[in-house]
Amino acid sequence: MNRLIITLVLFFATQTYAQNDLDSISFDTNQYQKIIDSINNSFTYQTGTVELKDGLATINVPKGFKFLDSKQSKYVLTDLWGNPPGETLGLLFPDNMTPMHDAFTYAVEIEYAEEGYIDDEDAEDLDYDDLLEEMQADIISANPQRIEQGYPTMELIRWASAPYYDQENKKLHWAKELKFEDAEVNTLNYNIRVLGRKGYLNLNAIGDINMLETFNQDRDEIIQSVEFSPGNRYSDFNPDIDQVAAYGIGGLIAGKILAKAGFFALLLKFWKFIAIGAVALFSGFRKKLFGKKS
Repeated sequence: MNRLIITLVLFFATQTYAQNDLDSISFDTNQYQKIIDSINNSFTYQTGTVELKDGLATINVPKGFKFLDSKQSKYVLTDLWGNPPGETLGLLFPDNMTPMHDAFTYAVEIEYAEEGYIDDEDAEDLDYDDLLEEMQADIISANPQRIEQGYPTMELIRWASAPYYDQENKKLHWAKELKFEDAEVNTLNYNIRVLGRKGYLNLNAIGDINMLETFNQDRDEIIQSVEFSPGNRYSDFNPDIDQVAAYGIGGLIAGKILAKAGFFALLLKFWKFIAIGAVALFSGFRKKLFGKKS
């Protein structure tokens, strides 16, 4: 069971028994908010220049943002947002945002993939319209597997921002508009890749599609904030000893990150429903114990 659910169930159980009011099933919004505030206030954020993955790279946290380290970010992603366990270098939040904010806008997850040096020679020859069609078909074909795993179906609507490759700085970015089954608002998935000697940094920004304009205002600062350290940069590639990835820029855009990005997008948006579901779960538990009194 998700740790957030356990915490809330135990809290409401404790509150109920303390009040000796077993015939009443109520939702104390003030106490609920205290739990949410307590979780949000438990994190320690960083600003300034922060090393990533033992000096592999650095992030110079942009003004107006704050950085959550790897350990705390794993807790947020897995225990609070319900994502499958995985490795992350951290989360970047707007300064006024928290993991369980009522008016959540977006967060940026930072990862590292050591899959080899990515040859960028194909960047100028890519047809992004054709690539979009291929990705749309791939997502449709993967939906039966998503259903089997208990996830809703997903559809790639369009490029929210067409792919752009900065040849000089070896940075790539693009945005997708995704539609999840039964979701009222489409999801924005903004992808940033920073190419390095042995792999790439993956910055994945998730929010509602109406956050596109807001993110675009912050995008350039976020892209510029992350750099590989000397010795790990794209220009440090040594063909005699370094591995070359099996794909280029096109493969990076269309690649295997699709499935994970979809899960992250969905689960991030619905943390509040997970939390409120804990209250409903406890209510059902109490009905079994104490009968059907209202």
